[in-house]
Amino acid sequence: MGMAPPPLLAALLLLLVAGGEGGGGLDASRAVSVSWRPRVFLYEGFLSEAECDHLVALAKQGTMEKSTVVDGKSGKNVMSEERTSSGMFLAKKQDDIVARIEERIAVWTMLPEENGESMQILRYEQGEKYEPHFDYIRGQPRSAREGHRVATVLMYLSSVKMGGETVFPDSEARLSQPKDETWSDCAEQGFAVKPVKGSAVLFFSLHPNVTLDADSLHGSCPVIECEKWSATKWIHVRSYDNRRASADKCDDEHALCPSWAAAGECAKNPGYMVGTSDSPGFCRKSCDACTS
Repeated sequence: MGMAPPPLLAALLLLLVAGGEGGGGLDASRAVSVSWRPRVFLYEGFLSEAECDHLVALAKQGTMEKSTVVDGKSGKNVMSEERTSSGMFLAKKQDDIVARIEERIAVWTMLPEENGESMQILRYEQGEKYEPHFDYIRGQPRSAREGHRVATVLMYLSSVKMGGETVFPDSEARLSQPKDETWSDCAEQGFAVKPVKGSAVLFFSLHPNVTLDADSLHGSCPVIECEKWSATKWIHVRSYDNRRASADKCDDEHALCPSWAAAGECAKNPGYMVGTSDSPGFCRKSCDACTS
């Protein structure tokens, strides 16, 4: 697939040096390139069974809300029939297991932990999907401080018997990927990855020169049999933790903050909702944690 650019080559060398259980528990032999345009990597066994079950349990303890999409013009989160899953966000370093997974992601991607958004846990029931979309925001990012999303790590927390594949309609690898009757019709429309518990997909939304990669279009095929659980980590060009000029700003950064607050999430999940003086949460206004 051609020679890797310096940043990817450096990441690969790090994996080879780390090996075995070093480097945040990474095993270089499990991380393979599956598409060059867009850049997609598959890591089988990125999470253990226990880690997958733990993340699902954390989500079930919280409040699962219908997923939203980012409006390209306003930058706000809005409901859409294009995305019909349910989800909730964890706080960064919510517990030791979450912190360890976040560290592992940073080592694999060679991108700082502070550049990542909070991990989102998603549940797709039968028939639910996410139509093909880009993870970068067309137009300007909501904040020039954080920049575009450069990479996404998608972790599968359950296996799916039929459907639920992650599909890249414009990937050059779609032309050479063999498929049989175990793939859904949706997966036939591009290069696809089946949800296998513990596996993770890393793909880049920007080229190495930080221009938008139009080939990074991707979606989640409708679930046909069973249900699908996954965890997503979006990573920005610059620090996401320092996205706000100061902790004095009093607002909500998610459209569902009022409903989450009404469901008691301010007390159940204070790390994400309220945060601290050094790292303000995303729903401080709805949690009455600040003064407008």
